[in-house]
This record gives sequence, C-alpha cells and structure tokens, in this order.
Amino acid sequence: MDLYEYQARDLFEKYEVPVLAGIVADTPEDVRAAAEKIGGVVVVKAQVKVGGRGKAGGVKVAKNADEAFEAAQAILGLDIKGHEVKRVMVAQGAKIAREFYFSVLLDRANRSYLSLASVEGGMEIEQLAVEKPEALARIEVNPRTGIDAAKAREIAIAANFPEDLVDKVADVFVKLYNVYAGEDATLVEVNPLVLTEDGDIVALDGKVSIDENAEFRHPEHAELADSATTDPLELKAKESDLNYVKLDGEVGIIGNGAGLVMSTLDVVAYAGENFGGVKPANFLDIGGGASAEVMANGLDVILGDSQVKSVFVNVFGGITACDAVANGIVKALEILGDTATKPLVVRLDGNKVDEGRAILAAANHPLITIAGSMDEGAAKAAELASK
Repeated sequence: MDLYEYQARDLFEKYEVPVLAGIVADTPEDVRAAAEKIGGVVVVKAQVKVGGRGKAGGVKVAKNADEAFEAAQAILGLDIKGHEVKRVMVAQGAKIAREFYFSVLLDRANRSYLSLASVEGGMEIEQLAVEKPEALARIEVNPRTGIDAAKAREIAIAANFPEDLVDKVADVFVKLYNVYAGEDATLVEVNPLVLTEDGDIVALDGKVSIDENAEFRHPEHAELADSATTDPLELKAKESDLNYVKLDGEVGIIGNGAGLVMSTLDVVAYAGENFGGVKPANFLDIGGGASAEVMANGLDVILGDSQVKSVFVNVFGGITACDAVANGIVKALEILGDTATKPLVVRLDGNKVDEGRAILAAANHPLITIAGSMDEGAAKAAELASK
C-alpha cells in the first residue's frame, strides 16, 4: 500500500525524523486557515499517489494565507496523470541550501535490503540513475542488522556527502530505517532530503510503501487505506480475502494460483483479438481452496462489474480436486440465484478432472459451458463476451 505524502510525513514525525509542519486540507477555506496557523511562507502540495506533481501545477509556493487560498483553488480538482486532486497538504516553507536523496527498499532480486543515496537530490531518481549513475550510491543492507550509526556513515561517505554533514545525515538515515523496519515497509524514500540555510537536515518530501502482508502486525494501518479512491469491487474482494485486481475488459477471470491466472489473462487477450478486441476484465486468484463460499464470493465480485459479459473459470485441480471445485461452482450459482446472469465457461484439469466435469454436466446449468482446454475455454469466453 502506497501512502500519501502527508501520511509519510506523519510516520516520519513518529520516528523523530526531522520534518516541517504540515496540515492536510480539503477546501480552499481550510487551506487558508492552515496557512494562517503555520505562518510565513507555505507550500500547497497536491496529495496524489503519482510523481510529477510540480510539473503538472500541483505544487505552489504561497507567501501568505490569501495566496495559499488561491493556490488551493488552482490545485484542488486538478487532474495529474489521471489522478484527481481531492486533498492538499499545506507545508511550512524552507530556505533550502542543498538537496539530497535517500531511500531504503526491498531488493527482491538479491533477497536483501538496498539503500540508495545521492548528494544530487530533487530530480527523479530514475533520471539520475540513467544520466549520472556515478552520483548514486547503492549500498546493500543486511536485514538482520539494518542501518545502525556505522552503516549510516558508510552510506553517507559512499554517496560523497561533505565530511561536515556525514554525521548529521547519518543520524537521519538511521531514523528513516527505523520507519522502514518499524512499519514493515517495502520502500521509504525522501526526495529531497534538504540542508537548510540554518544548517538543519530535513525530510522535505517522503514516500512510503507498506507491505500489506504484514497487516496482522499493524491493525493501525487500516486507517491509512484510501477507500475513497479504491475501486469498490477491489474493496469488496478484499473484504472476502480474494486476490483481485480490476482491469478494463469484458471477460471475467477466475483461477487458482497466480501463475495460472496470469497465463489465463494472456490467453484470453490473444483469443479476444479474433472477436473484436475482447480483453480480460480482471485478475482473480481464489487460491487453493475453491469452496462454494470462495467461488460464490469470487463470482459475486466479477458479476458486479458492469463491463463483464462472460466469465472464464480456469482451474487446475491439485490439493483441491476438480470435483470439489465443480461442486463449489454449482453451489455458488445456487447461492447467487438470480444475480448470476452472465455465461460461465469452465475449464477443469488435474486431480479428479473427470469427476469434476461429470458434476458440471449433471447440473446442466444453462449458464455453464464446459471447455476441454485453456485455449478452447478462452476462445469460447471471448466469443460469448463479444455477442
């Protein structure tokens, strides 16, 4: 789960990372009040989970409360790369002497953590990595030991921080790692980390991504979720513990196992080219337990998508045998009753496939079409969706 900047700022403050005052506001009037409370020069910053806010006009400096009000009027409602700005943060202004970059992230390829640091902050890190790779220090971080004072100094020195700043930035690096470890994050990034004209090191803009697999350790993270901008079908699936992602297509997909579902998306997209460009409507992995309740929940979510015209259920029986899956599908349709109105193409293979197909054949449900292979099922589902 990616956090908004204001949420990252609040987490930084919790872990004693130096930050400036910031107040969230949803209306120009609230922005004016926030600017008056903070006083002096402020920055009105669009709160969207996408980069490039400044270039899109989503970040404006205001010298007083009236200018902050005008900035909010210009920013609220702005479309930034498909994200509508519904909230801004009014941040205390800073006199910046230098801008730096720091992040710690999960390095999946090496099964470790990685710290990135540079004395050339402010620009996009991807751009810096391409144009000036020598300016970006990459230091592996042992997950068992993390970033202590010695490791933080190593990172600062490798990134060519001036000698008189090494200890200052190292202290902030340690605190930022505490955010990373303490919140079970997969990314903590500060760009820019600034040196002010007063000689202070301040995290001016933060980005934090939290590992949702660690939710059981952090019930408080539920408050960070942004239900207002999350697709309602994805919210509904999450409530049923389903791995669901909404896509822009017409064929609903249900499978067991992420690899099989991903393959199914590709096969459906390929088959859909023969039927007017029909595409998959979602990713939905029901996992290993395709019980009637799980199948009903999955179908309920998919059938609630108005774009879906047909559903392709593609299951390979393993631990959960195909006869159990078939029974789950039949009972799921009984549970859903009249709400199930769209055709289902079902392909079963693997453990007890013959028994599973026999159960579906005996049910003789008008919505169910049995397919002998993945390609056949994808083609049939695409054909039905095109009609």
